Amino acid sequence: MDILAQLAGGFATSFEPLNFGLLVLGCTVGLFVGALPGLGSVNGVAILLPITFFVPPTGAIIFLAAIYYGAMFGGAISSIMLGIPGASTAVATTFDGRPMALKGDAHKALVAAAVASFVGGTIAVILFTLFAPPLAEFALKFGPAENFALMVVAFATFIGLSGDDIPKTILSILFGLILSAVGLDIISGQPRLIFFDLPGFYKGISFIVLAIGIYGIGEILWTLDSSKGKVEIAQHKVGFRLVLQAVFDLRKTWRTMGLCSLLGYFVGILPAAGATPGSLMAYGMAKSLSKNPQNYGKGEINGVVAPEAANNAASTGSMLPMLTLGIPGSPTTAILLGGMIIWGLEPGPLLFITNETFVWGLIASLYSANLVTLIINLAFIPLFIWVLRTPFAILAPIIFVLSLVGGYAPGASMHDVWLILVFGIAGYLLRKLNYPMAPAVLAIVLGPLAEKYFRQAMIISHGDVMTFVERPLSAVFVGAALVLVSMPIISALKRRRSLV
Repeated sequence: MDILAQLAGGFATSFEPLNFGLLVLGCTVGLFVGALPGLGSVNGVAILLPITFFVPPTGAIIFLAAIYYGAMFGGAISSIMLGIPGASTAVATTFDGRPMALKGDAHKALVAAAVASFVGGTIAVILFTLFAPPLAEFALKFGPAENFALMVVAFATFIGLSGDDIPKTILSILFGLILSAVGLDIISGQPRLIFFDLPGFYKGISFIVLAIGIYGIGEILWTLDSSKGKVEIAQHKVGFRLVLQAVFDLRKTWRTMGLCSLLGYFVGILPAAGATPGSLMAYGMAKSLSKNPQNYGKGEINGVVAPEAANNAASTGSMLPMLTLGIPGSPTTAILLGGMIIWGLEPGPLLFITNETFVWGLIASLYSANLVTLIINLAFIPLFIWVLRTPFAILAPIIFVLSLVGGYAPGASMHDVWLILVFGIAGYLLRKLNYPMAPAVLAIVLGPLAEKYFRQAMIISHGDVMTFVERPLSAVFVGAALVLVSMPIISALKRRRSLV
């Protein structure tokens, strides 16, 4: 009952005219910030942080959290409509969202992304409300060994479900891992893989640069090649009735939404994990549990639902270590943490006691932000569909320019622009050779995290690799990875026996 009373007080705070106005404004701004390729929630929150100095701390955190939520919803828009990930958290949405749009089901993909985001966010906020302290304590049990083993499970998922293309999947993962190692060594600081001695490689290769190159420029080249210059995208007008029908059809995906929301939230509460690994791992899990995994990558609705439910759940989960432990769970929450310190608030367990109005006002606003962003998103779907009615001869140059601008904006570097073009051509060629690109994307995202956790675990254990099986949680993850990797081998043996 205490929680319900505190939550009721939080709603009273969040529905104050100023706070609610900031919430609606933040959701709307965040939606379009997330839809702009290369911008994302991190840049959006960072750019708009100074505005919050003119409002009370509670209104400020509600505004920034609403931008964060809106950007999580909005990242799927350009992934589906243009094939360009709006942010790193939405790259997995591109795998099936873009094929759905090309088949004339863009409205279904957009509705699925919006509703899954709402469900993921809502489940995460409920878990946040009920179990914040124990979940934060459990997250602390994850050391470097457990985190590395969790990364291995993610890689094993793609290998275990690659069908007959296991060698190509492994090569794709290795390609991504090589790119993730470019830059300065995290322990010694020595430069490594600095191709052609170009200074731009010292800062490493940005994930968003790779994603925009492969799924922006590469998509244009592939579409032009496969259509022989005559591009016809299935189109139709979308009204209120079709949107409602698409919402109703999502009842078949409730299981995927629920499981991926729980996975996303769990990954989100791990310090420094974030929503991007959560969305990619959820996509892999959904594919592993599917009766028709071969449909993924060709326009499978669950392939849109899974990452969108997970990344919104993870975005909420990442706030938990920020508030309860003072440890940011993602780059965006690191900026929110900085804002809290500027406003004179000290994150940690005592925050729930010393600033109860602030904490519960934020938690209540997350419920409201979820619903408000869903309504705004669904209302704008006919406008988003209008993009597909643009002739490809006009749309292709727009995608090309947006890709270059989206790659240039985060780092303001022409080096990144040239890399986008290189990755675009490489992505097109690899697709021509039937190499899966999703494992490479997963590797460049998780590669730096896996390396960091592996080397930390080795330092702590004085080089003893048995640390990964001696710790209970880590051993469970390693066992799960071995099972996933062995699945194709077992399937091959069964097929061979059936032929004998």
